[in-house]
Amino acid sequence: MAQFSFPNQEAVLRNASDPLRQASLAAMAATNRAQNLELVRRGIRGREDEWLDFAERNRIGSIAAHALLDLGHEATHDRAKELHERERGRMDVLLDELDTLAERLDREGIQLVALKNAGIARGIFPCAGCCPMGDIDVLVDRSRFREAHALLLEQGFHLRTRSQVEAADLEEGFKHGGTEYHKKIGDHEVWFELQWRAVAGRLIQPDREPATSTLLERSVPIDGTKVRLLSPADNLLQVALHTAKHSYVRAPGLRLHTDVDRLVQFAPPEWSEFLGLVEGLRVKTAVYWSLVLAGILLGTPIPDEVLAPLAPSQARQRVFCAWLRRADLFEPDEVKFSRLEMIGFHSVLFDDPVDLVASAVGVRREEVRWAGLPGLIRPGISRSWDLLRRYQI
Repeated sequence: MAQFSFPNQEAVLRNASDPLRQASLAAMAATNRAQNLELVRRGIRGREDEWLDFAERNRIGSIAAHALLDLGHEATHDRAKELHERERGRMDVLLDELDTLAERLDREGIQLVALKNAGIARGIFPCAGCCPMGDIDVLVDRSRFREAHALLLEQGFHLRTRSQVEAADLEEGFKHGGTEYHKKIGDHEVWFELQWRAVAGRLIQPDREPATSTLLERSVPIDGTKVRLLSPADNLLQVALHTAKHSYVRAPGLRLHTDVDRLVQFAPPEWSEFLGLVEGLRVKTAVYWSLVLAGILLGTPIPDEVLAPLAPSQARQRVFCAWLRRADLFEPDEVKFSRLEMIGFHSVLFDDPVDLVASAVGVRREEVRWAGLPGLIRPGISRSWDLLRRYQI
């Protein structure tokens, strides 16, 4: 089979030859560690402290610090060690809380699955200190959601929200798929997101989402804890859609792409099963870019036979790459899009116009008919206003 061709770094990455950017990508990659450490060493020689500043600004400080410690760089040893140990200490607190909650829910017969980076840190990647994250996302069955909520409160958590537009309300959160909780432990802020929708987002209509009960049935245990992981295929699909939900560039930014890389390297799916899930949900374009960007940035080995059936047209790829490059995959705290640009950007991630219209007006795909379009104008205006108000840029 001829090798499948996808965009190169220059097509999607601003200042692609910048040594600090290249060193960051090399440090983040999950494979070819010795080769990538040599790239780091050569790329930042004499600029180690500057690179740590750059890495912290891009929310991968502990990852860069681990690379410097592996290189045995004496001049930055103390700073790198302190940075990495600080993140590892914070992650230990979060993961201890995760284990405690899973144990408590298990006593009531409630399964708990750690999603995204939480699952990667707890059950897949060998260094939790290199898995920085802002919160712990967990999945429970919809029918047990309110019980899990009560048990979180019992564990000392408080119902809170970080949203600018939504109140901390159990019933409102339940309607949309999840609620947030906060707890202070020493100097650490611990946030939990309790969810019954694993892949909630506007790229998938709710009626197309895999049932949570099915995801829980396919989930796998983690040794030494009651925490569970999504199956490899479900897990990769979920993190790919989460990366797309963050527009590939919005905070936490660059480190989102390590999720795909680490799952492919340490818990790869059965690729035919994965493709079946992607095609069944009609999210080929969104998932394609998550996989391709991991390949471009981190050298993630995605098989050609997986990428080829997911790839959008060359014209759509050129438009997307230009938009992505302008937004910049680095510097996550910069504003990447206006609200209108955000909606435009996400509109090109839909596989076909019917799915786009269905999402835009908040109806099922089957309800989009030419004869019924006049009746969708009013809900479409309401939906557009909701999107403009809710999107946090």
